[in-house]
Amino acid sequence: MKEIREEAERARREPVPLLSFSDFQTFHSLGTRKEFEKPYFERRGRLLALALSMALDDSDEYKETLENLIWEICNEYAWAVPAHLPDTIEKVLISRVPPNRYVDLFAAETAHALAEVLYLVGNRLNDWVTHRVKQEIEHRVFQPVFESAHHFIWTSKTNNWSAVCGGAVGMAALLLIDDRERLVGMQDRVVSAMDSFLAGYGEDGCCPEGLAYWRYGFGYFVYWAEMLYEFTNGSIDLLQQEKIKRIAEFPAAVALSDSSCINYSDCRPTFRPATGLISRLCRRLGIAPPTMSSVPSFHEDHCYRWPFVFRNLMWTEPEWLHAQGAEGTFYFPSTDWLVDKRETSKGLLAFSAKGGHNNEPHNHNDLGHFIIHTEGDTLLADLGMGVYTREYFGNERYDHLHASSGGHSVPIINGEQQAAGEAHRAFVTRYETDQGAVRFELDLTLAYRPEARIHAFKRSFEWKVSQEEARAELTLTDHFVFDEGTSESERSISEHFISFHRPVINGGEVTWLGEKGSVVLRFDPLELTAHVETVEIPSRDPQPLMVYRLYLQARQLAQVYACRLIISCCLY
Repeated sequence: MKEIREEAERARREPVPLLSFSDFQTFHSLGTRKEFEKPYFERRGRLLALALSMALDDSDEYKETLENLIWEICNEYAWAVPAHLPDTIEKVLISRVPPNRYVDLFAAETAHALAEVLYLVGNRLNDWVTHRVKQEIEHRVFQPVFESAHHFIWTSKTNNWSAVCGGAVGMAALLLIDDRERLVGMQDRVVSAMDSFLAGYGEDGCCPEGLAYWRYGFGYFVYWAEMLYEFTNGSIDLLQQEKIKRIAEFPAAVALSDSSCINYSDCRPTFRPATGLISRLCRRLGIAPPTMSSVPSFHEDHCYRWPFVFRNLMWTEPEWLHAQGAEGTFYFPSTDWLVDKRETSKGLLAFSAKGGHNNEPHNHNDLGHFIIHTEGDTLLADLGMGVYTREYFGNERYDHLHASSGGHSVPIINGEQQAAGEAHRAFVTRYETDQGAVRFELDLTLAYRPEARIHAFKRSFEWKVSQEEARAELTLTDHFVFDEGTSESERSISEHFISFHRPVINGGEVTWLGEKGSVVLRFDPLELTAHVETVEIPSRDPQPLMVYRLYLQARQLAQVYACRLIISCCLY
């Protein structure tokens, strides 16, 4: 509440951020998004703060400031951002809808945010403002989504788009449309989009896009489903499905200590649960929450999405905060994600590895990649999401370290990295648990193009934890069979290990130190040559990130070669 009031006061003192043509066209000329999106989302943050201050403090102190801001939002050329619009005038002219009627994630979110503003404080705003909002939502969003015989492509997407766009416009309609027959047709189209969204999840509830997109997509599904539940006095309850319960349990499986998480795909290494969303799921479905320490900051989400902040305020139940996190072994066969988390006498030790294929939503070429976490520090890590640019979602995606296999703890074989595409996949050949030990084996032969000249490649993990001693050991074995046509001089492998912590090499040991634990990798220095590369990578934050990539290289190999490494973890 303090942050909301501070932001509202800042909005009153400072002019509305300018959305200039120069910033609008920067994405099309340079491929970067931040120039336009920073002021765009700052406007949404101010809308959130001003409206909530008026509603929750029952004060008209910011009424004029809010009215002027809403008027400016209604004046925007498009509610969709440039990255989601046609990139040339020629494409605009042949597009089915003009830019100001194109409904992307953020146009849908804007419509929903404005609809809830009217629901909360609309009777206190000038009639011209409320009329303008309803008119703009009708013209920009409702008509192109619900009145056209042509559907936006997101209605059939099996990723977060279908849930976010569908949920946002569905909630806006529930709040604004009085014609019940029209409203039924609108919600029917939303239900169809939600069916597509849920089809993107396996029956095990795993989100292949990663935990951040679970919060985003599934969050909008829940917000819409709960509004529909309230609107129909409980007669339509879409949360009461077994698959929905398993999806709701996903965060508890992949959450780690100190706001860390298993962050495959485009997901940051740190994750702050939406406490309102989690509280509602726990209350309604009887599930256990992931570890949550506090309500996220007002500024946690740089997009300032309305329902997350407002439901965090309205739905958070303190009894779900500071709960003990889930532990044990979690395996998701739909994505071949394995997670093992053990509370020891000194804190959490966790290991995860993944299979799948290299054409997943927000895909990284990361088959066989793994993560090790020691109570607050992920010492062998996943880099998570890169900076979103035109190139990051274009043909150059795998030139970025975040998405390429060179940015993951997997080997380069005969100079070849893993390749993108669904044909490049892993096959689980072994998964078993036995008295605290976990064994997981993947056939990764098809992860690489034929140019890698590898007949077979299997990677096996054996993970054992001693909870009393606060220790764990991972045995990593890579078994290579090179093509018969390769000579000894041609055969080489380079094992990679990725971390945000600088490793120290000492003879046949490599050590990564965290605040509360360490990871030590042991190798044969007569067989493998070790060195560390420091890489500076771009970040959404002002400062770039430093990444440390350990290389273990072997050359002039026999046709059949096994690389066996022992990785020990301990907490202090």
